Amino acid sequence: MISAAAPLLATIPSPDRGVWHLGPIPIRAYALCIIAGIVVALWWGERRWIARGGSKGAVVDIAVFAVPFGLVGGRLYHVITDNQLYFGEGKNPLNALRIWDGGLGIWGAIALGAVGAWIACKRKGIPLAAMADTLAPAIVVAQAIGRLGNYFNQELYGDHTDLPWGLEIYERIDAAGNRDLLGGVAVGHVPLADSPVHPTFLYELLWNLGVALLVVWADKKFRLGHGRAFAVYVAGYTAGRFWIENMRSDSANHIFGLRVNVWVSLLVFVGAVVYLVLAKKKGPREAPETLRGNDPDDAEDTVDSPETPVEEPEKKADEEPADVTAGASAPDEAPAGDERKVEGGQ
Repeated sequence: MISAAAPLLATIPSPDRGVWHLGPIPIRAYALCIIAGIVVALWWGERRWIARGGSKGAVVDIAVFAVPFGLVGGRLYHVITDNQLYFGEGKNPLNALRIWDGGLGIWGAIALGAVGAWIACKRKGIPLAAMADTLAPAIVVAQAIGRLGNYFNQELYGDHTDLPWGLEIYERIDAAGNRDLLGGVAVGHVPLADSPVHPTFLYELLWNLGVALLVVWADKKFRLGHGRAFAVYVAGYTAGRFWIENMRSDSANHIFGLRVNVWVSLLVFVGAVVYLVLAKKKGPREAPETLRGNDPDDAEDTVDSPETPVEEPEKKADEEPADVTAGASAPDEAPAGDERKVEGGQ
């Protein structure tokens, strides 16, 4: 029988591995989490875009450009800010290409991903700011899912802690018996010296989910447009990243005593808040008809086309004139048989 005074959970255990093998093919948990995050973001982003009045399939079309741009940008940021891991004496520069080993900087992913999204939006005639507002909560949820990959990789944690949610991290070894914390297996679950530690990846995961709720609430209440919902996401995320980054114990480059990502968080937060205030002058949210793009399949049919005039019924001389308002469609409504209508209102 468990004593009432005994803690329900002494520590959080880490997975015994982050890589499984199907024959010669490695299945990496980090990659699966990134893919799962992208899938969820596309699914939710598509629903939000359609509800806002946009055309079906537009989010996927944008993602074809934005996702690969974002992955390259995220990796570039990591390699630039942690260049000592890949360049210098005894280092192999080709390891910078091993994205499956972890190491994606969200700042680079958002920056270069935005370039890819801009290119795609330009091609489709869709306002980038409206697409960014739509995808903002979906992106931060994708980040939360991606943080689970750090759990399987046993990375991005903080200092030692005795708190009940402390994370146990284990020694991992490969098939030859050599230490391999990333690709090895925790045989015997031997804890590392600092274990248990603060699960800072978990703190960020939970914070990201809170930011997603904040963006959805603010977007619904204030009908944010012109990139303001995206600015709320950026400001909310960087506010959390500022204090979480200061808790991490992994090696990082510093500027004036602070980690590089702390400075970036601070600067990006200020920029997001300034944009949030200034963008209010752009007026109300974008009209739904502006989100349809220049795809001919997305264009709405005209209600009263001059090529197809409506014939008036012949009236008898002794009949009273019919009420012209009875049963008539409103000027901005489509005929009842028209199945191609703007989807929205969710």
